[in-house]
Amino acid sequence: MKKKVIFIDRDGTLILEPPIDYQVDSLEKLQLFPGVIRNLYQLQQSIDAEWVMITNQDGLGSENFPEDSFWQAHNRMMEIFEGEGIHFDEVFIDRTYKHENAPTRKPGTGLLGKYLQGDYDLENSWVIGDRPSDIQLAKNLGGKGILIGRSTDNQDDDYDIQDSLALATDNWDSIREFLAGYSVGRRAHIHRNTNETQISVKINLDGAGKMNINTGIGFLDHMLDQLAKHSGIDLEIVVNGDLHIDEHHTIEDTALALGRAFKEALGDKRGIERYGFFNLAMDEALAQVALDFSGRPYFVFDGEFSRERVGDLPTEMVKHFFKSFTDSSATTLNISLKGENDHHQIEACFKGFAKAVRMAIAKQAGNNEIPSTKGVL
Repeated sequence: MKKKVIFIDRDGTLILEPPIDYQVDSLEKLQLFPGVIRNLYQLQQSIDAEWVMITNQDGLGSENFPEDSFWQAHNRMMEIFEGEGIHFDEVFIDRTYKHENAPTRKPGTGLLGKYLQGDYDLENSWVIGDRPSDIQLAKNLGGKGILIGRSTDNQDDDYDIQDSLALATDNWDSIREFLAGYSVGRRAHIHRNTNETQISVKINLDGAGKMNINTGIGFLDHMLDQLAKHSGIDLEIVVNGDLHIDEHHTIEDTALALGRAFKEALGDKRGIERYGFFNLAMDEALAQVALDFSGRPYFVFDGEFSRERVGDLPTEMVKHFFKSFTDSSATTLNISLKGENDHHQIEACFKGFAKAVRMAIAKQAGNNEIPSTKGVL
């Protein structure tokens, strides 16, 4: 699973910036930003991400900004954070001046090659800082930015940041509330490209049931609409498949991509209910669905169809769709169907699955535990 990253500026964001020389070069100048300790600790406990400090320190090591004075204050700040349970996976410091236009200086990404070239989910990552250049860094990384403590029209920076600015605030309480509500770890964007299909799946487990589905198979689109609507997730699926051959590759690969998206969006599954089960009636049809986001793929299907197709969907592919989903999402899924009308049976199946999903992905308020005695799923 790709990991999210939270990039955080230092001066003006984690600590207050002296208004005269803008250098924290003594212990007397070291002052934490109000509320940063309690809010950053809570965020690190609730969001599965790498935490990275990145800061521009103009002329560090020069006569105007000696090394010793910087490190004394910086190391003391790091000791305070560590003592309060706040950890940074990496700390990046650029020493150049703005006029040098160095690629390593924010908003440049020269120090961040590890994240640009590695297996990281930058689209769902964040930059938190007090200057528009921090938001421009977010844009350059392909993520979103949060501006704290300054106006977005600050005249010492000239960047087009509105598309990448998600929040402007003057306090850390608002940042914690915003990121907690945004649910950083519960979104995913999956691309699956083969010689047979090209698929894009976007999912937000904390959505409102919004959907945009186009697989090229009308009845499958209708069923995936039901999944989004009745589970409450936002779901966007766009597929270009080899339908001139038949429907098999399109249906199978869509399920595989959807399963991968669920697996990535769920992360380590902290705080979720994990189990979902639902009996759903649709006229004479009854679907019984039980699932477990167990980390172990297993699928049981008990049902029969009397028709070869419903609309443009081969009925044999209903079972295969859910089998493919369980394989790629590492989910245990049991489905039992009864009925006379195949349309009703299939639709009851997808709606029952959606309701079971909604139950299983629900988060328990105040609970950040992994729902397993093993400690991992």
